[in-house]
Formats: sequence, C-alpha cells, structure tokens
Amino acid sequence: MDLSLHYWNFSTPSDPAQLAGALGRSARIAEEAGFTEFTVMDHYFQMEHRGTADEPMLEGYTTLGYIAALTTRMRLSMLVTGVMYRHPGLLAKIVTTLDVLSGGRAQLGIGASWYEREQRGLGVPLVPMAERFERLEETLRICLQMWSADNGPYKGEHYQLEETLCVPAPLSRPRPPILVGGGGEQKTLRLVARYADACNLFASTPEDVAHKLDVLRRHCDSEGRDYDAIRKTAVYLGPVADDPDGFLAAAESYAALGITQFDVMPDGDPVAYTERVAALVPRLAEVSAG
Repeated sequence: MDLSLHYWNFSTPSDPAQLAGALGRSARIAEEAGFTEFTVMDHYFQMEHRGTADEPMLEGYTTLGYIAALTTRMRLSMLVTGVMYRHPGLLAKIVTTLDVLSGGRAQLGIGASWYEREQRGLGVPLVPMAERFERLEETLRICLQMWSADNGPYKGEHYQLEETLCVPAPLSRPRPPILVGGGGEQKTLRLVARYADACNLFASTPEDVAHKLDVLRRHCDSEGRDYDAIRKTAVYLGPVADDPDGFLAAAESYAALGITQFDVMPDGDPVAYTERVAALVPRLAEVSAG
C-alpha cells in the first residue's frame, strides 16, 4: 500500500510567513520516508464542512510548483482540479509545465467542481451539474489531444480550440497520468473507465468502496477497458498516527479490495503529523493489494 500526503489545511502555522517552511519540511519528510505522492486541494476558500471559508488557502498549482522544486521523486497532483476553474487548453499547459519542471512527476487529477460559495464569491461561472460533467468530459478529451501529436482544432459543445499546440510536450510517457476523482456511479466512474489511469474514492467503509469498484468494473466492461489497468486510490478519513494499528488493519481491508494507495490528511501541525505517519511506512509497505 502506497501513501500520499494530501495537504488540505494551511491554518497551521498561523503566521503566513511560516507556511512555506512548514509546507516544504512536510513534503521533504514525506518523500524521504517513501510517500509516493503529494497532493493539494483545488480550492480558494476552505471547505465549510472542514472549517470556515475564511481560513487560509493557497492556490494549488502554484503550491505544487513550489513542492516540485523541493522534491525529486513524489508524484504531484491536485486532488482534484475543479473543471470550472481553468480553461481546458490552459489547464493542459499548466499540468505540462508542472510535469516538465518536476522531471516528469505531474498527474492530472480532475473532477466536477462543486463548491458554490467559492465559485459565486470569486466569479467563477456556475453551471448546472449536468453541464459540469459535459465540460469535464470535453476537458479530458482536450488534454488528451494536447498531449498527442494532433495539433489541430478541437470543436466541442462547450469549448472550441483552433490549435491544440503544447510545446514543450510533457516529459511523462506517454503523457501525464489522469486521475478522475469521485464516486458518482452514473457519470464519474464511467469517465474513469473511459479516460482515466486512476480513480479516487473516499474510504468510507469497505462495503461502500467494494460497491463503487464493482460499478467501475461494469463500466470498464462496457467501455472495453481493462479494469486492472486502473490504479485505485482512496482518501482515508480515520485517525492514522493516533491509531496506527487501526490504520494498518484498515489498509489491509481496503487492499484486499484492490486499493493500492491511501491519501492521508495532516491534522494540526503538518510537520509533526508527517513525521509520525512516516514511521508507519515500513509496516504499510508490507500490505499488498488483493
């Protein structure tokens, strides 16, 4: 079982001048310990079910660029890019830039944006859910075209690009991996089966995750896609450092379902949290997916 550090809270330390140092130390500790991935949220206001909207929040791709300069091995990704926040052509260039400057470590994590207060507050276009998913699928197609040899136009219902030039090309081969986040059974998991290299679910219960993966398998069958070729990841919601035995037992349960990576979220001091979780990496490495 691999570990990813999902950095979602910028409230500690409270002094903004110390944020860069804490962020960098956490990332370096994670990489030295053997974490596979480092992710941040694509939010501009803190999520209200996790805090208050006016808590500190940093822009995600700028943050990943900073982390890229401090690390050499970990995969770097949004968990996940909100589809409404960037034009698809520009998003492909942003991820390409991260990939080139990180030495081929970028991943496009993407999903349908949802935080309406944030979008209204900052003037992001608010469209119905069905249209968000239409735009998500077009965005995936545009990114794939920009990461191919086809520099021609893209004509969609919501986006029209006259040239899909992307120079330099990503260093990742054949392109940066794509992760589609979310567990929606009718649309999200279908898009995973059609376009993605990885999925991301919430580790709510093993029963719920098993059901979602069964749905994904059926979508793969319909799309003619190899289910086993899709990397299965999950955000772990329970205590980690404060209950290491429970965490490792959960890892075994989810690994038996095919989950190969847990995303863990620092609470409180991010440096201290990462140091404590890093001590569990050797034991977690012994947990293998079923």
